[in-house]
Amino acid sequence: MYLKTVKIINTCGLHARPASDFAALAKTYISKINICRKGETEEAVNAKSVVMLLTLGIEQGEEVDIIAEGEDEMQSVEALTSLIASGFDEEG
Repeated sequence: MYLKTVKIINTCGLHARPASDFAALAKTYISKINICRKGETEEAVNAKSVVMLLTLGIEQGEEVDIIAEGEDEMQSVEALTSLIASGFDEEG
């Protein structure tokens, strides 16, 4: 298992387009990948599902834990945290 925490910096949080980008990237990995608010692992959802990501209602400034388990767990978490840290290339 590999876990990393990252802060949501884009203005609108994890809304539809970023959630879609996030899930699309997550689906490129073999590992089981979950995401949740920092420290709330019992509430973690499947990071490969746009619908599940949107149910979290993650807003700007919140920290999330990305947790992966599998053969490419480290690579998947690092790629997904980098995507979030980029602000999903959104302006403002």
